[in-house]
Amino acid sequence: MTEYGRGSGPEPWHPEDPLYGDSGWSGHEAQQGRMPFGGGPQQQYPQEPQHQQYLQQEQYPGQMQGYPQSHQQMPVQQPAYDGGGQPWATAHGGYTEVPQAAQGYPDTGQYPGAAEGYPGTDAYPAADPYPAPDPYAGADPYAQQPVGGYPGEAPDLYGTPEAYPPPKPPGRRDPEPDAEAEDDEPDEDSALADSGRDGDDDSREAGSGGGRRAGRSKGKGKGKPKRSGAACLVAALVIAGVVGGGGYYGYTYLKARFGSAEDYAGSGNGESVEVEIPNGATVAQMGSILKEAGVVASTQAFIDAATADKRSTGIQPGTYTLQKKMSSASAIAVLVDPSKLNVLTIPEGKRAVEVYKMIDKKLGKPEGTTAQVAQQQAKNLGLPAWAVSTRKVRDPLEGFLYPTRYDLSKETTPESLLKQMVKNANDKYAALGLEGKAKELGLANPYELVIVASLVQVEGNKHDDFRKMSEVIYNRLKPSNTATNQKIEFDSTINYIKGTSNINVSREETRKIDDPYNTYRYAGLPPGPISNPGDEAVNAALDPDKGGWMFFVSIDGNTTTFTKTFAEHDKLVTEFNERQKKKSGG
Repeated sequence: MTEYGRGSGPEPWHPEDPLYGDSGWSGHEAQQGRMPFGGGPQQQYPQEPQHQQYLQQEQYPGQMQGYPQSHQQMPVQQPAYDGGGQPWATAHGGYTEVPQAAQGYPDTGQYPGAAEGYPGTDAYPAADPYPAPDPYAGADPYAQQPVGGYPGEAPDLYGTPEAYPPPKPPGRRDPEPDAEAEDDEPDEDSALADSGRDGDDDSREAGSGGGRRAGRSKGKGKGKPKRSGAACLVAALVIAGVVGGGGYYGYTYLKARFGSAEDYAGSGNGESVEVEIPNGATVAQMGSILKEAGVVASTQAFIDAATADKRSTGIQPGTYTLQKKMSSASAIAVLVDPSKLNVLTIPEGKRAVEVYKMIDKKLGKPEGTTAQVAQQQAKNLGLPAWAVSTRKVRDPLEGFLYPTRYDLSKETTPESLLKQMVKNANDKYAALGLEGKAKELGLANPYELVIVASLVQVEGNKHDDFRKMSEVIYNRLKPSNTATNQKIEFDSTINYIKGTSNINVSREETRKIDDPYNTYRYAGLPPGPISNPGDEAVNAALDPDKGGWMFFVSIDGNTTTFTKTFAEHDKLVTEFNERQKKKSGG
């Protein structure tokens, strides 16, 4: 018996044998030997007890003895030895060489045919004319012998329930498990071990019975710490948290993706909030701004409400006063109403005194508040250096209160609003290049350009008239003008002095009023602008018409007729006066 319990006969390899499975991977021990006759599987013969003693005798010459030689020459077989004195086939279950003594033949050193009356070797011809084919030609003498299905073959050592598992092919063998990894892996007996077993089975030897395979030792599991209930509870809580969190976010996503958007009800909670809608904002951007300000509950609800209300396409940029927690539909209703805009729009051609009154009313200030700020803070409101300020100028801010829309907030003051207006005018004048073009037009400074633009803005009823009106001003300022002797003679300047807007100014008024702004009395431009011109009027002042216009008459207050000569102009004036008499009943 070896340490694995193997005797002299064939036994299966133990799985812990270092050579287990290395000689072959078919699940059987490797069988080495010579090719059998005919290339087929070799028949196995049971070994007799007395066969061992003959194997130990050194009576085998170079060729086999004791077998009759047939007419076809039998090939001489040499027994193979395994290095231990026994033939390999005998020791490992191969074919058995039966000595002649065991068959009853005398050991004569000759073939048995001579003893039985057969002719000796001299009776045979020297060469067989029909030699038999060599069954060993081209065969590998070291090839593994297949196991045949004949009596006496080697038994299947792995076919019984108590047998060891057959070895796996070398390329498919699993690596040896790590000892530390084995310790961490719970095995089938861990539950029984935690229930009170003290691990007696772990002391079993690898080769012992007991209904369990010895291929895996259980000794490594001894002394494992038991899992506590607290650890299981913590694991359960972690799993529950992960599942719960995933469910919550999944619900939130599905609700946002497929459910109705969250929205408030009603027109607000009474808490006012100012929201500025920038120019060019999309509906989604508006909704985001309103949600951030607390007006609507969600951006998507606002988008849905705007899609349903066609008026939302007319929402203007600006500052709106809304309430917190408004329904999206209520917020849309405020945004589409221009009167709800918290803005101040300054029209083109308004005088400064009119602008001051508009600011007071919009900001809820007492009348005259903004005018007083303008008078006291004129030098601190950002006027350009080229703006002329003399005693003759009625209002230094005239011409610099740029006409446009201004967004207001709770922090807006008259001073801050005036500064913004002056800044806008400066930016526009700088962009148009007033300083460079003033000299090209024969003017003393850019300030005179603003004065011309202010006159064009008031006298021209339509934008189509602006360039012709601009040319009339420049032609009357020329030294060669003998028709008016370089006087502008605009009724608008008389109205500016009086603070009126009459189109019918009498000749007596034009001669009687002594004021630097009276262009009928004084030649040249007035001391300062008489309005706050818009972009069209400024552009017309920079690019006058070239038609040679010298005179004009406003026939009905809406239509202006331009002429080149005084005769044409005088005729138009006569017609105009006759119409006015008929209207007055005179």
